[in-house]
Amino acid sequence: MSKTAFLFPGQGSQTPGMATALAKESQVARDILAEIDAILSFNLSGLMAEGPSDELQLTQNAQPALFASSIATLRTIEDVTGKPIESLCDFVAGHSLGEYSALCAAQGIEVASTASLLRLRGEAMQKAVPVGEGAMAALLGADLELADAVIEAASPTGLVEIANDNAAGQIVVSGETKAVEAAMEIARDKGLRRVISLPVSAPFHCAMMAPAADVMAEALGSTNMRNARVPVVCNITASTETSAEQLRANLIAQVTGRVRWRETMEFMVANGVTRFLELGTGKVLSGLAKRAAPEAEILSVDTLEDIQKAFNL
Repeated sequence: MSKTAFLFPGQGSQTPGMATALAKESQVARDILAEIDAILSFNLSGLMAEGPSDELQLTQNAQPALFASSIATLRTIEDVTGKPIESLCDFVAGHSLGEYSALCAAQGIEVASTASLLRLRGEAMQKAVPVGEGAMAALLGADLELADAVIEAASPTGLVEIANDNAAGQIVVSGETKAVEAAMEIARDKGLRRVISLPVSAPFHCAMMAPAADVMAEALGSTNMRNARVPVVCNITASTETSAEQLRANLIAQVTGRVRWRETMEFMVANGVTRFLELGTGKVLSGLAKRAAPEAEILSVDTLEDIQKAFNL
């Protein structure tokens, strides 16, 4: 029997106008956006709808905005189908901050707590490293063996680690600016033609994020969490978890740890998933899914029309 997975996007998918069409069409979506605005004491939904783009790109805004878009989509799906999430999918997974969206979708954390945690996470990750001292770069066409060799060669210049293993041939490194720059040069010397510096404000998913991990450990420690109703395929392990305590530990480790998205997708495919729905803004994860599972049904779901098509309503 074929299985379905719901995917929740990470930072980079945010854009002015996000969730606007859905909010016009769905009272449930409007209610979720209003709830998150109230929780944050901030007109996040207005920023999502109208920008300005540079303010929306700020990590502390982008993270709760992407969550708001995803969870508004999920709640609308539950409303129009009349089914809870455990009747709609077999796995949930989210890329980086998207793991919080996935866990909230699976009823492991309340909406209010998730929005507050993501605002704090964005602020803590931004503050962890002074601007300019960290960087990230994509090594396109590299496999793990080549990326490890590049990092080993660059390590005398400073800290640099694999931050994201997104797909075959798409690896992102993160660390001290001088070390990332050295890794880029070494990668080019080793024959990689596409080595791209990423326009990020901090070096995410590496050891330099340790101060942010400490902040999140304290915040998550006082957050009421429940066992997930749907198995969560976690970034840090690329395997499933439903236990509230282990999910909490994985979210803390995720701040400094590698996002193992290629392995996450491989795990779901190996466990029978043939249908992937990316919920919320953007199509980044849909694109990665097509690379990992070219024979699968892959849908980006962002509007009421998308939902109706996805569920034959």
